[in-house]
Amino acid sequence: MDSRPRAEDFLELVERARRGRLKVYIGFAAGVGKTYRMLEEAHALAKRGVDVVVGFVETHGRRETAALIDGLEVVPRRSFEYRGLSVEEMDLDAVLARRPQVALVDEIAHTNVPGSRNVRRYQDVYALLEAGINVICAFNIQHLESLKDMVERATEVRIRETVPDSFLKQADQVVNLDLAVEDLLDRLRSGKIYAAEKVAQALGRFFQEDNLSTLRELALREVAESLGRAALGQGREQAAAQRAASERVMVCLASQSPRASALLRRGARLAGRLNTDWYVVYVETPGEAPDRIDATAQRQLHAHIEKARELGAEVVRLQGIDPVETLLDFARSHAVAHLLIGRSRKPWWRRLRGDFMRRMVREAEDLDVSIVGTHEPDGAA
Repeated sequence: MDSRPRAEDFLELVERARRGRLKVYIGFAAGVGKTYRMLEEAHALAKRGVDVVVGFVETHGRRETAALIDGLEVVPRRSFEYRGLSVEEMDLDAVLARRPQVALVDEIAHTNVPGSRNVRRYQDVYALLEAGINVICAFNIQHLESLKDMVERATEVRIRETVPDSFLKQADQVVNLDLAVEDLLDRLRSGKIYAAEKVAQALGRFFQEDNLSTLRELALREVAESLGRAALGQGREQAAAQRAASERVMVCLASQSPRASALLRRGARLAGRLNTDWYVVYVETPGEAPDRIDATAQRQLHAHIEKARELGAEVVRLQGIDPVETLLDFARSHAVAHLLIGRSRKPWWRRLRGDFMRRMVREAEDLDVSIVGTHEPDGAA
């Protein structure tokens, strides 16, 4: 897989664009060279006469990376006072006012300080794209929303900031910055990634060889799937549409689900692998009418619906007395092939009669049904 910057390829997209084009450098860990390559490409574009600025780049004290900022125009950051500290963020309004052809934006999963226009930096990128500004950006694979559960189980490290899969799917170019795990560890030990006092802690936690190997494999697989989706979109639209129509995915969402986010991430991954459309469907029964459901459940449901939309699902709210019958009617009328449901956390003796999961498995004989387990509590994304 070619991971060279190829500034000429992105330049062709820039020249054809009305809405901004998006290029993503993705890696499996800090230190593989994402920011370095972004800056290299910025210099290559500038030499070709492209108006390019640095919207936000974080060097983490790496001298080689910091040296590449010289010669590029940097839009000054905006300072915020937060909990007695001065915090710097990308000045979105200043970049929009400057209106460059291309802006570099680093660390896409970052959560902006309260008071910023948007909660997350990837939302800032959306604003730039809508304004016709092309963006080159970077993030690590562990921050991809649908991989959150898988990464946490494999590495035992909590992922607190994520980027929705729909962001990556909008990218016009995705470049994987690959590096042998041994070479990355050598870079870490030689102080090229973190300061010397942080190396031992990094080696004892995230930068373990097994963790890095798992993340590297995930990055390679994700980028390969992205390239596959792009190839279908460019050359085989009809075949892709036929496949999507026959293999659609549907996630069944309950009003109160302790595993809703994990269920949604699983649905996004399955739909991504199949390169198909997917639905998130919620059935409002008479007992769950807006005037009868409590405020906490309402807030949770709205949050899950927003998460589903972030992940690229089409959200459908239905009304019905029997959730199983209503869901299956929708699935069959919309060419759904794969159903995902969450396992109930009630004890078995409370699920002997009228159990949703058992009925769904029994009555959905013409569909593939996947049951997402309750091996871990659902957490905030």
